[in-house]
Amino acid sequence: MQTNLKKMDMQTLLILLMTGLAAGMLGGMVGIGGGIVMVPALVYFLGFSQLSAQGTSLALMLFPVGIFGVLQYHKQGHVDFSIVAILALGFLAGSYWGSRISLSLPIMTVKRIFAVLMILVALKMLLLDKPAGMKKSGNGAEKENRP
Repeated sequence: MQTNLKKMDMQTLLILLMTGLAAGMLGGMVGIGGGIVMVPALVYFLGFSQLSAQGTSLALMLFPVGIFGVLQYHKQGHVDFSIVAILALGFLAGSYWGSRISLSLPIMTVKRIFAVLMILVALKMLLLDKPAGMKKSGNGAEKENRP
């Protein structure tokens, strides 16, 4: 999954920046962002495989302390650092504004935002179509297509 930043179209760039912004805002507001926002957005909006989305999210969120996990995903071709850099720009701005919003809200409002978001993500994962990159194996089980 190598993406050349020079070949990236404007729509993809905007999706990446908005994803980083949303993940950053939610990270700043309620302490979540990578797995809850970024992974589904990369899978559903940009067609990343589950592993590539996880590797990209891990590279953005945990690079300093999760370096060995990031390197494992990168070795398998599931981390594109140009994508990580764009997401990081949105995440930086989003985390600043999200934390400012959160700190101005009553604690019960923040807890409810977090709870509703978790429910919505869980319902989407449980009830709606499977993401791109999944296929049924001969025994009916789902498997991820790997490059």
